Formats: sequence, C-alpha cells, structure tokens
Amino acid sequence: MNAAPRILAVLDELLAATEPGERGALWQLAEPGRELDANLVRLPPGAEVGEHQEDVLDVLLVVLEGGGSVRTAGGGPVLELEPSTVLWLPRTSRRALAAGPDGLLYLTVHRRRPGLAIKPPGGAYEGGEGPCALDRVCPECGRLSQDPAPVFCSRCGERFPER
Repeated sequence: MNAAPRILAVLDELLAATEPGERGALWQLAEPGRELDANLVRLPPGAEVGEHQEDVLDVLLVVLEGGGSVRTAGGGPVLELEPSTVLWLPRTSRRALAAGPDGLLYLTVHRRRPGLAIKPPGGAYEGGEGPCALDRVCPECGRLSQDPAPVFCSRCGERFPER
C-alpha cells in the first residue's frame, strides 16, 4: 500500500497559536517511517546558534520571517539572511547563525539523522568508562552536540546551561 500525501502543518496557523516570545523548535516533522527531518525554529532578536559543524548531513535552511546572518569558518564570508533566502549548509561546513533585530524564523530540512549506535573504542582498550556527554545534550530538543563546549543548540537554538 502506498503512503498518501497529507498536510502536516499550516505555518500561519501554527505561528498564530504560539506565544510571541516562544523560541526554539516550534514544530518538528515526526511522522513514522519518514526519510526526512524538518524543524521550524524561532530565534529572538540578537540570539545566536554558536559555531558548530554538522558532519553527517547537508541542511537546507529557508528564512520565513525576520533576518540575520551566517558566519562561516576561517574568516569566510558573512552571509546575510532575509525572508525567502534559501541557504545550503553542506555537511562538514562550520557556521554560526545570528538573529537580527527582528528575530529570525526559519525552516530546516535534511535527511533523517542516523540512529545513535554504540561503537567499540578505537585503538587499544584501557578500561574504565568513557567521558559523560550529558553536558552536550540540548535541554530543549535532546540533540547531542558535536561541539565539545556548545553554547547554543544547532537544531533549535536553545542556550546550553552554563558550565
């Protein structure tokens, strides 16, 4: 049996139902059996998603409201974001995102993340337990940051607790 297309969200209605100051992931694609992930994210004015790198997935970012900028690694160009901008964030690219004075509302779309797997340690096993990574798990959306000292979540924009 083939899956049937269906409307999952009407963004204007979804946004009208959220509090004006609500930030982070306002909506996520959560359908079972999907091959895509998508997130609707709102950052308040001046908020940032700290520099990070996505090693596994390309991400497409579509600006819906507000504006801001993306700073690329290594002194690369600063890319200005405004409504209707479509930005490709290739895997392995380092970037930081900053909301402008009107905040930033954007939609991200990418392949579904592979599930977490336990891998044997590389090299010789010396015993003991590996370091705890709980301080790298976003308290809002649960994403594990690849950054060893994250400040903001690369998925939802939530600030990590101070260390």
